[in-house]
Order: sequence, then structure tokens, then C-alpha cells
Amino acid sequence: MKILLISDEEDKYLWDYYRPGRFDGIDLILSAGDLKPEYLSFLVTMANRPLLYIHGNHDGRYEAFPPEGCDCIDDRLVVVNGLRILGLGGCPLYSGGPHQYTERQMRLRIWRLGRKIRRAGGVDIVLTHAPVRGYGDMDDITHRGFEAFLPLLERWKPRYLVHGHIHLNYGVRFPHVLTYGDTTLINACGRYLLEID
Repeated sequence: MKILLISDEEDKYLWDYYRPGRFDGIDLILSAGDLKPEYLSFLVTMANRPLLYIHGNHDGRYEAFPPEGCDCIDDRLVVVNGLRILGLGGCPLYSGGPHQYTERQMRLRIWRLGRKIRRAGGVDIVLTHAPVRGYGDMDDITHRGFEAFLPLLERWKPRYLVHGHIHLNYGVRFPHVLTYGDTTLINACGRYLLEID
């Protein structure tokens, strides 16, 4: 299964310079937030594949203009082609804007999803906007990750956690891929192709 991961920066290769066939072989698109709704609507139309998204900290405009043809999975667990995907959008609170949460609020969101995760027998992919605290995040208040994700990874051991929020041009120390225990952490900034057996 091929999954196109996207977040934060609209990719000109997929939008401005789109050519037919660019989505050949793609089975699913996951958006980790902070992308224009028009971009997501374009991608889902051209790819003709499911597009699931969560909110980033700059996605307040989605309330009035949600991406057409796409499904928001914030605070939900969905199953696509046998993959259990959990959505936890937003980032740590820094200005009081939409889709910003305290650590306590994020822990509560995760706790509320516990029963669904248990019923599903676990989770394969956790889709977030913010990264895990200490793994690909930054020290400033705006770009730090959530500590609340650590117990989630330790307990359920998902194969992947896909996030955005940290633009790769913020510094050379931000790789696309890190690991935490049994979980591969992927920064989806721009685009990243994930192939799962």
C-alpha cells in the first residue's frame, strides 16, 4: 500500500506543475495539517483516492471552507484497507488560537479514544500535526511537541506516527524520519511517500 503524506507546504510538483499520472499507484493520502483547503480538494479530485486530514494550528479557515471530498479524522479512529489510523490534530497552546491544546487537554483527547483503540486491537498509524516532544520538535513554545504522545506510543506501539508543524527548512537537523521504540516518526512537511507491506 502506498500512502502520500503531506503537510504544511503545498508541493508545486503536485499542484502548480501537476501532470496526469502523478498519483499512479497511490492508495491513500494523509494530511497532517496546515494546508490550504483548495489544495486538499485539488489533490483528492486529481488522485481519485481517499484523503484523510487532521487540523493544524493554522487551519481555522476549514470551519468556513472545509476541503471538499476529504474526511476529517480529528479525534477519530478509522480503518482503511485494514490500516487502523488515529487522528489527533492541533499543536501545543501558545497563543490561544484554534486547534491549540494544553498537555492536559491532549492527554484527555487520547484517553477518550482509548476504548476505540482497544476495540480495534490497537492502532497502526497515528496522524498528528505536532511532533512528539523531544523527537523532531523545537524548544520554542510555538514549535514544541506533545509529551502526551509518549505514553500513547509506549502503550500501543503504532508502526508509524506521522506529523507536520516542523518545516524542514527550519534547520538541517530536521530529518524526515526518526524512531521512538517500535514506532517510526515521519515528518510529512511538503510530501513524503510511505510504502507499507
